Amino acid sequence: MFRPHVRPLVLISLLSLALTACGGAQSSTPTAAPTAAAAAPTAPATQAPTTPEAATAPATQAPAAAASPAPATTEASVVTLRVGVVPVPHGEILTYINDNLAAAAGLTLEIVEFSDYVQPNLALADGQLDANFFQHVPYLEDFAKEHNIPLVPVANVHIEPLGIYSRKVKGLDELTAGAVVAIPNDVTNAGRALQLLATNGLLTLREGAGSAATIADITANPKELKIAELEAAQLPRSLDDTAISVINGNYALEVGLTPSTDALALESGIGNPYANVLAVLKGKESDPAIQTLARLLNSPEVKQFIEEHYKGSVLPAF
Repeated sequence: MFRPHVRPLVLISLLSLALTACGGAQSSTPTAAPTAAAAAPTAPATQAPTTPEAATAPATQAPAAAASPAPATTEASVVTLRVGVVPVPHGEILTYINDNLAAAAGLTLEIVEFSDYVQPNLALADGQLDANFFQHVPYLEDFAKEHNIPLVPVANVHIEPLGIYSRKVKGLDELTAGAVVAIPNDVTNAGRALQLLATNGLLTLREGAGSAATIADITANPKELKIAELEAAQLPRSLDDTAISVINGNYALEVGLTPSTDALALESGIGNPYANVLAVLKGKESDPAIQTLARLLNSPEVKQFIEEHYKGSVLPAF
């Protein structure tokens, strides 16, 4: 009999709960509103990059982005040249240039060392090198003809006077009959060595033989010297087995000989046709980077380096 009273109570309870819930929602709104209001002023700044215009604006205005192209341009302007050399003095001269002059001229030199006179030209012909620096013009012309390689000289740099050296005698007048004399075996340096021996009265050559002279051009050999032809790089080692050896300046320097003081006789630098040159394949001689290297090789700084460092054992040819 109490059922009619239960339903009103339930309804009242449900209405009370609904009103309480609505009141809770209304009371939480004011606390959320200040947070949203506080965030509102900063929201445009943080959200601006999401628009295409705002995303690009910082990149164009950032100082770092504006400065970054300069180093890339500088790197792009530097040219690397691979140059083949024998170590002394050619490698030393190019190292001086690379350490002191090349960067300001827009060059980097990759210096590739060889121990003989054949491989640097073959490597140039194969495209492994951009240039080489180790030979004089008579040798270059003879090699180019023999191997059908279009080699051309670009700039004269220095002269390495060919010298006569000995560990057995202190003067050429001490040579005895039948003494062994070693000379280079390549055509141009052999003729050059024979001319040096003739200049110092040790033998006589056929008139007009010049730098192409061979043993067959000897017309007089008063002491019956025995001429042994060896690869130029081997001549310093021959000193223990010969009375005298005629050695190229670069190989003499490599074993610690000082041509200006240790040679029993030395070529004159005056009018000497054997200036060592920067060489390239024909068609590359006008390349701007090659011309820049040639200019550096003939610079006052390099001339001073040669004169001060080699003290007459290597002579500037410019």
